Amino acid sequence: MSYVTETLGNLIHQTAFFNLSWGNLLMILVALVFLYLAIKKGYEPLLLVPIAFGMLLVNMYPEIMANPEDTSNGVGGLLHYFYILDEWSILPSLIFMGVGAMTDFGPLIANPISFLMGAAAQLGIYLAYFMAILMGFSDKAAAAISIIGGADGPTSIFLCGKLGQTQYMGPIAVAAYSYMSLVPIIQPPIMKALTTEKERKIKMEQLRPVSKLERILFPIIVTIVVVLILPSTAPLIGMLMLGNLFRESGVVKQLTETASNALMYIVVILLGTSVGASTSAEAFLKMDTLKIVALGMIAFAFGTAGGVLLGKLLCKVTKGRINPLIGSAGVSAVPMAARVSQKVGAEADPSNFLLMHAMGPNVAGVIGTAVAAGTFMAIFGV
Repeated sequence: MSYVTETLGNLIHQTAFFNLSWGNLLMILVALVFLYLAIKKGYEPLLLVPIAFGMLLVNMYPEIMANPEDTSNGVGGLLHYFYILDEWSILPSLIFMGVGAMTDFGPLIANPISFLMGAAAQLGIYLAYFMAILMGFSDKAAAAISIIGGADGPTSIFLCGKLGQTQYMGPIAVAAYSYMSLVPIIQPPIMKALTTEKERKIKMEQLRPVSKLERILFPIIVTIVVVLILPSTAPLIGMLMLGNLFRESGVVKQLTETASNALMYIVVILLGTSVGASTSAEAFLKMDTLKIVALGMIAFAFGTAGGVLLGKLLCKVTKGRINPLIGSAGVSAVPMAARVSQKVGAEADPSNFLLMHAMGPNVAGVIGTAVAAGTFMAIFGV
């Protein structure tokens, strides 16, 4: 009888209930909120569902992220091996290849001035960098945190790994992906505050047709120019442009299909669950996390403002031919930010169609954020 009692006692104590701290319970609640936002509200479900589930798992069963060196049998947790691919910057680069295979750079080629708005929207990144240093972060940590301003999760993870700031990867990635999903909520008030109703009603001329030759040459030329100037951007820019070359060449449809569908979604699962699993209560519930979230919000807000303000300047220079709203799409959240530009413009004038015009700054922002990350790596000699 004592054997049965002892066995039952051991089984009961093996349950997670006896190991949960208040921090674990709080993180489980956060994970459930993320799942609600993703499933019920539709906020970037492809990203938030795996991130939230990884968060849920690690706070009930921490061993799922166990390092092999810390286990008795020398075998690490499942999500630990996924996470290694984040640290090695493999998964973010593959995400970029998928994005390139799905993205039409035509609006950017047809209207090269969009590059300027994409660059202006990186203002928040550099502002957040200096603010993070003032708040006590090291220069490398500040650089990793500041990339949140581009609303670009893969680039944030990539730079964290390259700069050796993996202790901040969880909070940074969660903040970046959260702001990506909240673009429709965060951006419109800033856009409306910085523009007049007359500016929001501006209708832009239809974009010129882009030839097949231009579409093929674009990824090749961008890769050569950017990588020659900033070699450290090769993994991101190279994969982005390779994916786009798959798409535009028209001769490797199988590779295009794989990169933009099957491979992309497999990588999203691996990336999302491992990033979510890096947010254990012990690692996440710190004052630095609140600082990172606040800095991310400031960076994202100023990035949006920078794009809109340059849009206003270009509106003046071109005598009203550019709607300033498309400048807000200069952050990297593709295509969400472009859709927000379209939505705000349509609220002012239902007949106004800005989506394709906004896609120019939007895809320029992806390149701009990768260049910003490469600049930081060059500064620190990585």
